[in-house]
Amino acid sequence: MARTKSGDPMRQPVAGWLFVTPMILILGLFLVIPIVMALWVSVSNWTGRGSPFGGTTEFVGLKNYSDLLTKQGLARQDFMTSLRNTFYYVLGVVPLQTAIALLLAVLVNQKWLKGRTFFRTAFYFPSVVSSVAISLVFLYLFAGTGAINGVLAWFGIHGPNWFADPRGLIHLAGDGLGVWNIDSPPAALADTKVMNLSLWEWIKGPSVALSAIMFQVIWTTAGTFMLMFLAALQDLPTEVEEAAMVDGANARQRFWNVTIPHLRPTILLVVTLGVIGTWQVFDQMYIMGQGKPAKTTLTPAFLSYQAAFTNQKWGQGAAMAFLLFLLIFLMTQAQRWLLRDKDEAATKKAQRAARRAAKKEVTA
Repeated sequence: MARTKSGDPMRQPVAGWLFVTPMILILGLFLVIPIVMALWVSVSNWTGRGSPFGGTTEFVGLKNYSDLLTKQGLARQDFMTSLRNTFYYVLGVVPLQTAIALLLAVLVNQKWLKGRTFFRTAFYFPSVVSSVAISLVFLYLFAGTGAINGVLAWFGIHGPNWFADPRGLIHLAGDGLGVWNIDSPPAALADTKVMNLSLWEWIKGPSVALSAIMFQVIWTTAGTFMLMFLAALQDLPTEVEEAAMVDGANARQRFWNVTIPHLRPTILLVVTLGVIGTWQVFDQMYIMGQGKPAKTTLTPAFLSYQAAFTNQKWGQGAAMAFLLFLLIFLMTQAQRWLLRDKDEAATKKAQRAARRAAKKEVTA
């Protein structure tokens, strides 16, 4: 029997580098270099004319960042307004799209459901349609004389002019419950400033216009996350669920004690992707709002675009982009910590402590 010879171990790393070099060059050319250039622009006074590395471009340090975070002015006020809008946008979209995606995945995974392939395709279809096309459709649906207000009229509800209504939902709810008068806010809230905005503005909630955009985003993204949950559900060992049934667990108990723990990694993935996507939202805001009405649909991504391409403040626009990246990174790490498997984390912590103790004994 002929012996098979393994390749020269010294040549294998060379072959690996030959395979990955083209991708490294592509990533360096189209990803790393642009990021480095944007970082330089964020600390310079580049006006968009000529090369950012030309002689007319000067280093200004952290001025563009201080204008957004510490300096009183319109730039800081608009940036804080965009953060407030996006905070409520994330708070409204991520939990709902995750819950709806999980509900749809559980539904289309049922064996008794006829036409499962049709429903899976139907629920996923909005995710593959152009966001611009869907945004234009929703503009007509939520118009003052659109279909949404027509349906509300059947129930005797006079619908608002959705994309022209800047009132916040929390303000409207407090006014409806008699907590405050929306036209005459409490002085303690209106006169207290935090980061260039009053507390009254911070607790405004998503505007009516932003809420219409949130409906559209939830409808289009739930299908994508449904597929992720569906793949995880189909990977669930049937033996575990059958064992739970033998133990007398009903459907609700099996869902919370068997299915949900199995879906923990997928939930973390869906929530992480949802947070990143919602903080980076741009398409819907550009098509459906562009900051209007009264800057209630202003987001950091759109504000960065507007500062750079419209106002020619390229350094300020780049600084907003890097601040947004830092915010997303910190929030992602925080939610990974909150959604971590506490038992697994405790086991790893105990293992690390045991290794440290063993090292101390050896050195002693």
